[in-house]
Amino acid sequence: MANRFNVKNVLSGIQNHAIAAAAILVILMLLLPIPGVFLDLLMIGNIALAVIVLLVVLYTPKSSSFTSFPRVLLFATLYGLSLNVSSTRLILTEAAKTGYHGFSGNMLKAFSSIVTGDATGKDTKGLVIGMVIFIILIIIQVIVITKGASRVSEVAARFSLDSMNQKFFAVDSELQHGYITDEEARAKQQAIQHDIDFYSAMDGASKFISGSVKAGVFITVVDLLAGIITGTAIGHLGFSEAAGLYSRLTIGDGLLGQLPSLLLSFATGLIITGTSAEENFGEQIQKQFSKSGYVYVISGVTLALMSFIPGFPWYLLIPVGALLLFMGWRMVRKEKSSFAQKLRDAESAKKRTQTGENPSDMGVLVSLDELSLEVGSALIPLVDSQKGAELLERVKRIRREIAIDLGIVVPAIRIQDNMQLNPEEYSFKIRGIEAGRGRVKVGYYMCMNVGPVPVVDEIKGEPTKDPTFGIPAIWVSEEQREEAEQAGYAVVDAPTIVATHLTEILSTHAYEILSRESVSKIIEEVGRTNKVVVDEIRTTYGYTYGEIEKVLQGLLKERVSIRNIVTILETLANYGMYKPHDTNMLVRRVREALGHQICLQYVGDDKKLCAVTLSQTASEKLAQNTMYPELGEEPTIALSPADQREWISNISSVLAKMEDKNYYPIIICSGAIRHALHCLIDKEIPKVAVLSFEEVMAAGVDIKLEIVGTIDG
Repeated sequence: MANRFNVKNVLSGIQNHAIAAAAILVILMLLLPIPGVFLDLLMIGNIALAVIVLLVVLYTPKSSSFTSFPRVLLFATLYGLSLNVSSTRLILTEAAKTGYHGFSGNMLKAFSSIVTGDATGKDTKGLVIGMVIFIILIIIQVIVITKGASRVSEVAARFSLDSMNQKFFAVDSELQHGYITDEEARAKQQAIQHDIDFYSAMDGASKFISGSVKAGVFITVVDLLAGIITGTAIGHLGFSEAAGLYSRLTIGDGLLGQLPSLLLSFATGLIITGTSAEENFGEQIQKQFSKSGYVYVISGVTLALMSFIPGFPWYLLIPVGALLLFMGWRMVRKEKSSFAQKLRDAESAKKRTQTGENPSDMGVLVSLDELSLEVGSALIPLVDSQKGAELLERVKRIRREIAIDLGIVVPAIRIQDNMQLNPEEYSFKIRGIEAGRGRVKVGYYMCMNVGPVPVVDEIKGEPTKDPTFGIPAIWVSEEQREEAEQAGYAVVDAPTIVATHLTEILSTHAYEILSRESVSKIIEEVGRTNKVVVDEIRTTYGYTYGEIEKVLQGLLKERVSIRNIVTILETLANYGMYKPHDTNMLVRRVREALGHQICLQYVGDDKKLCAVTLSQTASEKLAQNTMYPELGEEPTIALSPADQREWISNISSVLAKMEDKNYYPIIICSGAIRHALHCLIDKEIPKVAVLSFEEVMAAGVDIKLEIVGTIDG
């Protein structure tokens, strides 16, 4: 077993370092002489590498999937050039001594004899023909294939970069409309960036192939001239003998260098001109060339007619034409049979639908979107990716901000037009139920008088109200915008209005957005790093996802962030032995554990918490009349309508004095009645923070409490 393990490690090490070793070998080939037999082996490897790369390209469905292709091109180019240098060294040092038949470079001689048709090395006519063929191959390589591949690479890279922003915007649009998830959006964006990197790299790599071809031509000329000089001056050969010998070897060397380059250039052109389809080249050809059998029928008839032209080889045209006719006839029959079957299936489906027998039309549950933003026809430009889609990017930022502020992941918001809305209206829905509606004018600005604007500077405009906070405002045109800003108005555009309203709705209704499924994902995520606390609340104390969900919703109802989920779960574990689990008691204990975090929401840089409190009489009266239903339902305060109105009036008057001093409305009371007091005033006086003394004490000395008023009962 030890020997097997060691062998396995050795093989793995060879695989990991084979490329590095090959790169060092290529560099050494540029410097050291190589024996003829070893050079033949390396030349065979060069041809094999080019063929393998070409076949991999043919069987690669998507062009950019062959990520290593640009670097493979660079490596193959350097490998081919090093072989050119080595073969040149071998020709100049050995050919004059050994002659054509004694030369050790068998691959050079073999390629030379194939083109010249002369294995003896003495046929002058074959040498001329071989030289002409060699020159034609060079012209094809340089002018057609290499130049075309380089041009295609350049164009592909430019268009890929030009369309980058549009592609990213399209992905963002799909994400904001809810067509794809965050993970799918990230995957698509990575694929787009992947394509851009690939085509940019190919633009540069193709230049190496072009340079390699030109260098190969130059090396071939040097081989021929230097060989003739070496043969006549050093090898004491006659000029004609030296020219014949080195011409043949040069042709073989040139072909051995240009053939792999030709294959690599062809592979470059194929991979750049490929598509993004998930089918390889062979599958695409088979699919696209078999769409219509009439193509082959017409082609076969054309070839058959050509056989009647005098001098044309009818004995070849007729068989080929007959073969095409037969193929076309078979394909046409298959197409007709397939079309007839589709008609029968369609008729059968129609009958089942008319008779109510189609089971697929029964029992279908149409699910609601978690979150949706519906816009009127005049607001479509705000969400149209082709017209800027200003709102889409803002919605993306809103989701990120809510996740940071409240600790919940907001699901994708499906944005769609609704012709039933007024053209300038929008409606935000949570699971199909409208949570907010507003009206904005595209191209206009909403001006709100949030400060002391002099009467003489008031601007005329269309009266309206801010949909988020209900502040009176006016609509002004683009031309009046600067004037309004100078007058002291707060000026906001349509996308900002919708985004602000959306942020407020999401913050207010965060507890409705939180679902049991999202709670399970939160617990799963926490379990990766805090397995003990998760095991304790789920296994030891048997908290269900529903019970945890109710606690988190109780926090979110009062805009308490649940990002500190570990502290929340640890607190639940601390009180898990008390059963049945009382949601009100658990929320109270969790809030106390998060007291520092909660208090920091309402203090400034001076860490001063200004609040009003209840008088002793008021606290006792609330405590005596508070009722806590079972099963964690919200508490109620049993007051008569008259007493309740008096309570709300007293609270409103005290809080109004706080607002006059620019204090945030905060009430502090005993933890035993905190929740009940919040439920009492929430519907009448929203956006009032109700804290308990225990929560403030949990904040420690960092928070300086200042009582600025008292509420009497």
